[in-house]
Amino acid sequence: MQSYEEAAPRLAQSKFRSRFRLRKTELLSLARYGHAAIEAQCAKFIRQRLAPAEISNDGRQTPMRGHPCFVAQHATGCCCRGCLEKWHGIPKGRALTEEEIAGIVALLMGWIRAHDAGVEEIPHTPDLFP
Repeated sequence: MQSYEEAAPRLAQSKFRSRFRLRKTELLSLARYGHAAIEAQCAKFIRQRLAPAEISNDGRQTPMRGHPCFVAQHATGCCCRGCLEKWHGIPKGRALTEEEIAGIVALLMGWIRAHDAGVEEIPHTPDLFP
């Protein structure tokens, strides 16, 4: 699995992939929860939605917005097993390995960090009762 820095030039050539940006909703989530929590959520999403060998709704399991991970998945070609095969050479029909899951999460977080400009300036109120 390539890092975001290695994959970025190839992804930038895709008109579809290069149009994704973090919107206010996703930036607010990032400001509120922080990178570590978003990374943990990304790992959870990848394990639940992409890791199984067979996915009943493959190609439709990842929303286009609402969470930084979802946007990053589309921007990096990690949104479904078909895109994982096309963009990253990870074949369909078998479960993802822990190494592949970690690589995908690292790629997603690389994209999120590259596109989170201004997030530290967004005011947010931490939860008072965790």
